[in-house]
Amino acid sequence: MPELPEMENYKLLLQQKIGGQTITDISINREKSINVYTETFIRQVQNQKVVEIERKAKHLLFYLENGRVLVLHLMLGGLMFYGTEEEKPDRTIQIRLSFGSENLYFIGLRLGYLHLFTQEGVKEELADLGPEPLNVNFSLDHFLELVENKRGMLKNTLVDQEFLSGIGNCYSDEIAWHAHLLPDRTMDDLDKKEKVQLYESIRFILPRATQFGGYMDQPLFKGDSKTGDYPSQAYVYDREGESCRRCGNKISKGEISSRKTFYCRECQH
Repeated sequence: MPELPEMENYKLLLQQKIGGQTITDISINREKSINVYTETFIRQVQNQKVVEIERKAKHLLFYLENGRVLVLHLMLGGLMFYGTEEEKPDRTIQIRLSFGSENLYFIGLRLGYLHLFTQEGVKEELADLGPEPLNVNFSLDHFLELVENKRGMLKNTLVDQEFLSGIGNCYSDEIAWHAHLLPDRTMDDLDKKEKVQLYESIRFILPRATQFGGYMDQPLFKGDSKTGDYPSQAYVYDREGESCRRCGNKISKGEISSRKTFYCRECQH
């Protein structure tokens, strides 16, 4: 499932492609991917300019000229592609938004969705999300307050969207490795120095992953050389049996709360 770095990468690239552009045509091939009647969706979205694109946690928000907001969550298996009909991948398209001769295709939305809200409706929909870990106002003091009474496992805490927004299975492992902490450590077992290191690791790993385009395996558009470059840079995620980049020990794989988990037994404690 795309996490904060994947969606932030999408946001930055789409701002260049469709920011300020007008949606000229719409095709809905799967009505379950939207939350209103198809006719209502088309009437309120078509011929509207995309005035801003924002990311909240693992969501993308497309703000339209008429005050409506499209909220995208790709969930498991979802992705996007921007380009012409000839360039698009040979995949089932659930939704297509056209911008003249080029289109934004939403693919693999079996669980994902593109929902239409008012701006007030968006606030209600996303009200339960925790703080954005990359927000300039997300300070160390704020983080230490959040974790003060936390008792669950480190990995489970990091992926809890009501605790922090946008971290999922991949980057929880990467953060734990960078912080020298085993993902099954309990939060109340961490001393202050370890909590400070955890905060610093969150603030290091997420921008780094965004810089390398996240882990999506499909480029966003023809010639996109950025999206999906993170797997070659990963420290532990999906690297079972390979050498740890820090100590040389073999990377282990386990399960925590039914989530596959990668870590180094030697240099994580």
